[in-house]
Amino acid sequence: QVQVVESGGGLVHPGGSLRLSCAASGFTFSSYAMSWYRQAPGKERLLVARITSASGSTNYADSVKGRFTISRDNAKNAVYLKMNSLKPEDTAVYYCKARGVTGATIGNVYWGQGTQVTVSS
Repeated sequence: QVQVVESGGGLVHPGGSLRLSCAASGFTFSSYAMSWYRQAPGKERLLVARITSASGSTNYADSVKGRFTISRDNAKNAVYLKMNSLKPEDTAVYYCKARGVTGATIGNVYWGQGTQVTVSS
């Protein structure tokens, strides 16, 4: 069955770093664009970063440009989010999303259960 599982969240001081991981299974990972979203308490879920299935092109929310880096390893069916220079406003639940972009996968969307990131002194 399809699984999307995030890990790597935790408590970190302002200015610190974390690396989130997202492990996928049950679908053809290389046919899916992968994204990280985040949702702070009482706020809507917002896109943080996205990486395409083929070329690995990336884009980022303005609020994280220059601090966060998304990457993927198709051999390991995994996507990562390296977060540097973390700020209290980065505190949120971070979600991994898979979206089918080729052939029969188009229209498929899978979400993980989320991992908490808390930035606090």
